[in-house]
Amino acid sequence: MTKGLLLIGAGGHARSCIDVIESAGMPIRGLVDKTERIGQSVLGYAILGTDDELERLLLESSGALVTVGQIESAALRIALYGRLEALGARRPVIVAKSATVSPHAQIGAGTIIMHGAIVNAAARIGENVIVNSRALIEHDCVVEDHCHVSTGAVANGAVKIGRGSFIGSGSMIREGVTIGAGSLIGAGSVVLGDCPENTDARRGVWPRRSS
Repeated sequence: MTKGLLLIGAGGHARSCIDVIESAGMPIRGLVDKTERIGQSVLGYAILGTDDELERLLLESSGALVTVGQIESAALRIALYGRLEALGARRPVIVAKSATVSPHAQIGAGTIIMHGAIVNAAARIGENVIVNSRALIEHDCVVEDHCHVSTGAVANGAVKIGRGSFIGSGSMIREGVTIGAGSLIGAGSVVLGDCPENTDARRGVWPRRSS
């Protein structure tokens, strides 16, 4: 029986994940995607089936990772992760060889720490989280389940990022700030104060000051 990780989703984010998984020295079984893509391959790994065949495919795999990307909504990643949980799939933590994760940090199941990212001491990262390339999660931060902290984003000390939030590339969150669940912080934003749940903060300085 062939063993290796089953990747759920075969788009652009999956390609980045494959590179990270390979760097971590973990075998890959193949990918899951739409029916019309079965038999195709991504970076040399076959698309083996669809979501409807997860139960069978998991029996032939050593674990699974959600490799669908996330920008405006975490809904699809949450749904897929829930299916893996319900099927009892092993959901390993993936850490790129070039990433730095403090031994004093906590990383939840199904989370991927990508190339050059840093997770510092006493940080707590939830389940099914993407910490993308060169992102910085500083000491005592909390990143709740199903978040995506994008490339080059900086969460300074004791920041809290609520469940299902997206933090855009190159954004900076001031120390001690809380980002409410389901928020979208746009690329290049500077967040200087707390944001309520479902904040939609496109590029700029947030929260906005009243004129």
